[in-house]
Formats: sequence, structure tokens, C-alpha cells
Amino acid sequence: MAATKEIKRRIQSVKNTKKITKAMELVAASKMKRAVDHTVQSRPYSEFSIDILQSIANSVDSKASMHPLFMEPENDSILVVLITSNRGLCGAYNTQVIRSTIQFMREHEDKKIDFITVGRKGDGSIRRLGQHIVASFTEFPEQIQFRDILPITNLASDLFRKKEYGSIWIASTNFISALNQKPELKQILPIPKASIDQKIKKLDSKETSDENKKPTKSIDYIFEPQYETLIEKVVDKLLKAQIFHSFLESIASEQSSRMVAMKNASDAAGEMIDDLTLAFNKARQSNITREISEISAGMASVS
Repeated sequence: MAATKEIKRRIQSVKNTKKITKAMELVAASKMKRAVDHTVQSRPYSEFSIDILQSIANSVDSKASMHPLFMEPENDSILVVLITSNRGLCGAYNTQVIRSTIQFMREHEDKKIDFITVGRKGDGSIRRLGQHIVASFTEFPEQIQFRDILPITNLASDLFRKKEYGSIWIASTNFISALNQKPELKQILPIPKASIDQKIKKLDSKETSDENKKPTKSIDYIFEPQYETLIEKVVDKLLKAQIFHSFLESIASEQSSRMVAMKNASDAAGEMIDDLTLAFNKARQSNITREISEISAGMASVS
């Protein structure tokens, strides 16, 4: 009897857990849909802003005055903006991007690497590794707006302009599908030329076939009134748009990973309930059989 009571108590406990994970799954699914919609809507702007930055970067050498965000670094120190979540229960989302960052650190172990951390999970991991953290950001609204990331973008841009770091990288997670999220580390400062060339070729490969594909060349923009007057605002705005899009991709990846993790937890709880129910029925049947045997034995002894 004691065994059946213990199993029954465990079944009720697992059922309560399943209710919680199911509710978290539904909440994450709702947040994921909203986050994915924002991410998908921002992708065309992000892609075209990359093209514009590419074209400017390819032609900036011919300009009389070079914008500081295009200039080659004078030192090899690196600043990484690491984007993670504040909470767990989101599968391998945090683990993947942190693991990619650690691999990046190993590949550049001969260089000084500092961090701007976004999210408590990344902040804790970097502190355990003993790396220097320039700034840590943990308080963001659920529906992030462009103005919310301005302190991070301004800080990274100012540190690069002051030549404290030779390059600025961002470690984020790209949303591919609800079941697939890919961590990525990309250089955002100085604005790289090679990566944007590859982006243009990638866009061309989607839009044209091999038969009618034309040679790709960057656009030579005409600035009015002057290059020096407009380039500061244009580059600064497009750079912030790139960073903001990385945040949107990461948020969509986090919510989708959390939804899948909670669904897996709910399914596992359901399987555990089935196993415990079977064990409960077997124990109950065993007790009934034992009691019948005892009654039969008692009647036989009386007679």
C-alpha cells in the first residue's frame, strides 16, 4: 500500500509539472510568433543596408577624407558584444552562442579580447572564464525597440572611434526555423569589405540563374551636398540597424528554442505519467492478488 501511495504522489507531481511546462510552451509560442514577424520584416532593410555599407566601403578609399568606421585598425585588440538571455529553460540557445564565443577566443588567443555582455547567462559565463567585461546589460523590455539598443551601439562605436579596440564583433544567434538556430560571430567594425562582397554575390545567386548572371559591381553613390556632411549620419544609422537586427534574430531564436524545449519537457512528462500509471496499476494489482491470497489462506485454515 505504501508503494502505491508513493507512485500516486509522483504521478500527481509530474502532472503539475506538465501543466507548468505546457503553459510556458504556449507563452513562448505566442512570443515567438511576434518576434519572428518582427525579424522577418526587418530582414530586407538589413540586407539592403549591408549592400549600401558595402558599396560605401568599397569606394571609401578614393574619398578625400576617410570615415573612422571604415579605417583599418591600429591595434589587434577585440571587443565582442555577446547576446544571450536572462533566463534559462530555452534549450541549447545560450550554450551554442557561448560555445562559439569560446571557440573564437581560442582562435584569437594571442589577442586581447574584452566583452560587452547582453543577458545574465552570457555575463555569468564570461565572468567564470575570467575575461574582462566592459559593460553588462540585463534589463530589456520583452518587445525591444530601436531606442533600447542605442546605449550598446553608442558605447561600441565610441570605443572604436577612440581606438581602444581594433575591431568590434557581435556574437548572436540567427533564426532559421523553429527547430534550427545558428550562432554567428561577425565583425561590425571596422565595416568589412569582404563579407559584404560575399553578401552581394549571395543575393545575385538567388535572383539570377547561371545563364543570365551579370558581373556584380558596387554602386558608386553620389552624395549631396557633400560626402563629409552626410556620411556620418548614413553610416551611423545603418550600423545601428545591423546591430538591432542581430538583437531581433537572437530574440526570435530564444523564444523558438524555449518553445521547443518546453514542448519536449511536456512530452517527456506525458511519457513519465504513462510509465508511472502502468507501475501503479501493477502495484495495485499485486496488492489485490496478495490480499485475495491471504483471505483464501485464512478461510482454508478456519475450515
